[in-house]
Amino acid sequence: MNTLVDVDLAPGARNAIRTCLNVQPHERVTIITDRGTLDIAQSLAHEIEEVGAPFRLFVLEDVAARPLAHLPDVVSAALEESAVSIFAAQAQRDELRSRMEMTEIVNRRRMRHAHMVNITRRIMCEGMRADYTKVDRLSTKVIDIVRQAKEIRATTPGGSDFRATLDPGYHWIKTSGLISPDKWGNLPGGEIFTTPGEVNGTFVVDGVVGDWLCGRYGLLEASPLTLRIEMNRLVEAHSSNKDLERDFWQYTHTDENSDRVGEFAIGTNIELQSVIGQILQDEKFPGIHIAFGDPYGTHTGATWKSRTHIDVVGLEFDIWADDRQIMRGGKFLV
Repeated sequence: MNTLVDVDLAPGARNAIRTCLNVQPHERVTIITDRGTLDIAQSLAHEIEEVGAPFRLFVLEDVAARPLAHLPDVVSAALEESAVSIFAAQAQRDELRSRMEMTEIVNRRRMRHAHMVNITRRIMCEGMRADYTKVDRLSTKVIDIVRQAKEIRATTPGGSDFRATLDPGYHWIKTSGLISPDKWGNLPGGEIFTTPGEVNGTFVVDGVVGDWLCGRYGLLEASPLTLRIEMNRLVEAHSSNKDLERDFWQYTHTDENSDRVGEFAIGTNIELQSVIGQILQDEKFPGIHIAFGDPYGTHTGATWKSRTHIDVVGLEFDIWADDRQIMRGGKFLV
């Protein structure tokens, strides 16, 4: 497969293949994409060709009906023979199960996997051009601090004010963009996360919400979503945008754990200048984001499950790890 070079996408693709995934000539790679993201997938494929590694590229609409009920068998079979995989496609409603089937294979086989859900050309030209060695250094500093903490408190000018107690039985995970067999990661990278012991307080989502709602609602500065959380459960959600309020509430009540905080994360990609309305990049923006639903407990140690997982992002955080302030006005102090 001889792919054309897109000069705008090439730097981000090179960063993904050579720096983040460190693909070697002897390693087989599987790329999973869709028609709306094919130009980005082709730029990644070109870099793999330049490395000299064998690969297969699957366009989802060519192998299954969407939204996907399950990961197509032909894709599963290719993953079972690969050392590295990339998912670069746009999320559709009710497809989380198929992506979880994919990551089950990734986890079991300890593959290096780049998760690029809802990747766009803008993200390839911004977040994917980050200096991930620099991001990794900061991520290491922050995770070393929070691993020792018993509680994290956070506030924002927009009205967020909440506390998260940390369960020593759950592990903090670093996904700084440098992907290893120990933990697959999103690209762009730049976050640390855990499953919290308990979260209580108010989280004002004036950044962005995730999954399929992201494409529908974009940036939320004009109509923030205010969430009240008690004992790790979502108890209220309010917004002047009643469609957003309704859709978010319904999604977070899909099953018994959809309203439960499953992820507590700190974005560490200091190369990002602003949120853009795309959760894949915006959740890496410096500050805190949380996710309701599945905790991805394979790595954090949490044992409960959910059929859903949706991230929410706020802006301009002040953050304390126990009594130590580690962020002021969205800027790290470490």
